[in-house]
Amino acid sequence: MFRALLTAVFLFVFVAAHAQPSSNETWIRENYTKTEYDIPVRDGIKLHTIVYTPKDASPDKKYPFLMQRTCYSVAPYGADKFPAKLGPSPALMRDKFIFVYQDVRGRYMSQGEWTNMTPHIEQKKKKSDVDESSDTYDTIDWLLKNIPNNNGRVGQWGISYPGFYTTASALSGHPALKASSPQAPIADFFFDDFHHNGVFTQGYYLTFPVFGIKPPKPTTASWFASEMISPEPDGYIFNLKMGSLKNFDKYYSKNWYWQETMDHPNYDEFWQKRDILPHLKGLKHAFMTVGGWFDAEDLYGPLNTYKTIEKNNPSAYNTLVVGPFGHGRWSAEAGHTMHNDIYFGDSIATFYQNNIEAKFFKHFLKEAGDGKTGLPEAYLFDTGKKEWKTYDKWPVANAEKRKLYFQAKGKLSFNAPDESKSETAYVSDPLKPVPYTSNYKQMSGFTPFEYMSEDQRFAAARPDVLVFETDVLDQDITLGGEITALLKISSSGTDADFFVKLIDVYPGNEQNHEYLKDNKTVLAGYQQMVRSEIMRARFRNSFQKPEPLVAGQVTDIKFRLQDVLHTFKKGHKIMVQVQSTAFPLFDRNPQKYVENIYKAADTDFTTATQTVYHQADAASALEVDIIK
Repeated sequence: MFRALLTAVFLFVFVAAHAQPSSNETWIRENYTKTEYDIPVRDGIKLHTIVYTPKDASPDKKYPFLMQRTCYSVAPYGADKFPAKLGPSPALMRDKFIFVYQDVRGRYMSQGEWTNMTPHIEQKKKKSDVDESSDTYDTIDWLLKNIPNNNGRVGQWGISYPGFYTTASALSGHPALKASSPQAPIADFFFDDFHHNGVFTQGYYLTFPVFGIKPPKPTTASWFASEMISPEPDGYIFNLKMGSLKNFDKYYSKNWYWQETMDHPNYDEFWQKRDILPHLKGLKHAFMTVGGWFDAEDLYGPLNTYKTIEKNNPSAYNTLVVGPFGHGRWSAEAGHTMHNDIYFGDSIATFYQNNIEAKFFKHFLKEAGDGKTGLPEAYLFDTGKKEWKTYDKWPVANAEKRKLYFQAKGKLSFNAPDESKSETAYVSDPLKPVPYTSNYKQMSGFTPFEYMSEDQRFAAARPDVLVFETDVLDQDITLGGEITALLKISSSGTDADFFVKLIDVYPGNEQNHEYLKDNKTVLAGYQQMVRSEIMRARFRNSFQKPEPLVAGQVTDIKFRLQDVLHTFKKGHKIMVQVQSTAFPLFDRNPQKYVENIYKAADTDFTTATQTVYHQADAASALEVDIIK
């Protein structure tokens, strides 16, 4: 059961499950030599590293390094055991590189102490000042000196947590490091993965043993497996019966990461120093950041990594790729590319691997390396038109900023409301929270995957979900860029959450496609979620210093949804839904202000009436970028 759960989360298992073990493994054995090393770094710690070198490497035929550093194991261990895949793709594996895999400090076979999102040390003054950048610098130096027949160039990639290690390792500044590709990288745990705008991602409750139990010594085994929770099959009921977050302590009282999370409910120094984005400056090698528009785990990371590098390093080679994928799903070809019920085309992962990723790494590691790759600044997939688009800047420079205003009677329009008084209210009961999905199996899974494009008709039918939609569109409208929720609200309580969803409503005559997973889905009238995000009202003015709402007072709630590139086609409608719970994806707000929600009592939870205003002097809206 444990391995099955990891299959849904961790890239190395996902890839292995989708590869062709017999033929690929045989080919790797025939073409690569495997060696294992314990590489010493400056403070004396040794990092376990596996190197796969092409057998035809020679003084006359030298290869570059392509490296992945991971907390998820570099298995298989042992000289006679080979993986089913090397590198980011079959194309690069067969083109041949010296592939390097390293267990990061304190994980699996590497020595040392591990911490989540290793804080970066800008000024290293002594040998004990170590972080991911110093470990990477020392590793690269060792590889160059000890692995024969290398061409002196190093590239790196990683997806999800290994994506963070790619970003952090890029700060090593080693002159041999020529190309980095952070893919679905975590950037900041207060906005990525474990939190969204500080709201706890309760849907990750099963993952805490992986990140909060330290191994007693280097090991090839998954030492945390015995600490895993076995929830009831119905994850909604399991989490509801659990009650307030502090009740998880009965499982995680010895889990140091859970305790850290509970003790730091606000964006204090603990979280701030784990934010890698402020350190992305002075970068001199090439970057290609990769993400998926339907990545339920890490969409904030790739978008903000790319934008931060672009802002702080204007002369650097820096590109962005985002496809129609869930978390890491560009790493293995699925054939008919689907996310949930939506079909986007065939062999899209292979197109990305061969025409984008392989071009990037081959140019900087084997070819001229002058930046003339032929690739655009941004290679993005329009999830409405279902086709790749290229841009020389992202967000697009000439995009038009418009507001989609909420209106009376559930209308949504680009015209501002003119009513002197107009509002819609709903009652939010944390004891009867809105489910975030109609897929109850997903609720008891290791992490969510499918909800990012799911049909929202199940939510629209609830009285505690507000629905606003446009008239039928008479022309295509492409939203491409940033989205900001601009809400005018009041609450009968002293705290509240607001979960906002941007939705593409299909026409009533939409036909089912041939690749639907079951015969129960009807695409006619489908309400496909395009983007969503949640905001906790206490953080409306500051993530560092929360403050309660004043009950009954009209208040501004402003927050960013992540970017989109989606064409709402003629004949479709644009919809926005607003609700206060999305359970158990996100934890429930007690709706009564408490200092630390992680330590709230079950008795703190209270029903509240939430009012959203859509009148001339208090107009709620989504601000969007429209590409003409």
